[in-house]
Amino acid sequence: MQAVFSRRTYAVKTSVSAVPEGLSDGCKGAPLKPGTRLPLVGDESLMKKKVHGTRGAPAQSNLRWGCDPQLPDKIPTSIILAPHPHLGDESLMKKKAHGTSDASTSDESLMKKKAHGTSDAPAQSNLRWGCDPQLADKICNFNRHYAEHSGYWTGTNFLKEVDRNGETVFYDSNTGKSLFVAPRGRSFAEWEAESRSHGWPSFRDEEVIWDDVRVLPDGETVSLAGTHLGHNLPDRTGNRYCINLVSVAAQGKQ
Repeated sequence: MQAVFSRRTYAVKTSVSAVPEGLSDGCKGAPLKPGTRLPLVGDESLMKKKVHGTRGAPAQSNLRWGCDPQLPDKIPTSIILAPHPHLGDESLMKKKAHGTSDASTSDESLMKKKAHGTSDAPAQSNLRWGCDPQLADKICNFNRHYAEHSGYWTGTNFLKEVDRNGETVFYDSNTGKSLFVAPRGRSFAEWEAESRSHGWPSFRDEEVIWDDVRVLPDGETVSLAGTHLGHNLPDRTGNRYCINLVSVAAQGKQ
């Protein structure tokens, strides 16, 4: 199966084995080439002159929804000639937590076998929002591909207890270290709507605490301690980290 986001196609892995009891096979990550840093960006070579402006052919004439077929043919030129309002400069490349990027990819070594599955210790027993610690332990420490059921998070106490007027910190269910903070750069209503639409709590780049979060080449999102968190499923607006609530429901570092 394939998922298409904007003009980039990502192959999505499917499982041929039976889904473990109590887990879901509905959230898969978008593979990245080894060493690729996030977010994914292009360069000027994509827009070099071709047979038809910056494309190999004109826009199709039979566009859907009554769209004007002449308009998209004009837009690429205007984009090139007019500076983009979010065009960056060298300040974007200043040293950050991980070189010149706030996001970082890693390799399989983080998820090697440890004392307790892929981690050194089991999930905490007193998780927030009424999350099931046994389900958390299964997903966090003995699982690489599956997830809590779509919408699981809405059946917990999360929406009853969360502060809708401020930011919430989400802690690693194994270690208690902070991994995500949301909403950031948007309202809680926007964060909730996106999470409901996808089925899992969904975070953007600015909502990830990169000190302890890594993304593996296949999109799997994990903590430095070896906790399976979820997967990166980019859409047309950027990276979207779809995270199991049971993986980030600790009270904090204990």
